[in-house]
Amino acid sequence: MTRLRATESHAIPERPPIRLISGQQVRVERRDTEWPEFVFVTTGDGAGWVPGRYLDTSSDPAVVITGYDTTELSTIAGEELTLLQRDDTSGWVWVRNAAGREGWVPLRTIEPAPG
Repeated sequence: MTRLRATESHAIPERPPIRLISGQQVRVERRDTEWPEFVFVTTGDGAGWVPGRYLDTSSDPAVVITGYDTTELSTIAGEELTLLQRDDTSGWVWVRNAAGREGWVPLRTIEPAPG
């Protein structure tokens, strides 16, 4: 397993995460300006940011083509993490902290752990 270290703190958003499944219909609201790979979607269960490439937007509502979990993980600068999934296209990584919690953090906020 690849060990990482947070180079800066990351705070999670106020809204609860959503989990999308393939075939699910979602309404696409807008594209993110800071993270252009992401679009904001709403479902009957909530709302969140999803990589646009995970959606078929040829219809309205859009259809999820790849399942996605929007859970983010709060981190503190200096905290050690375990890399579980890396998404270079979107600029985020799915990690686990020492307490066993998992979620996405921005790739720009982590580096390889020393040692």
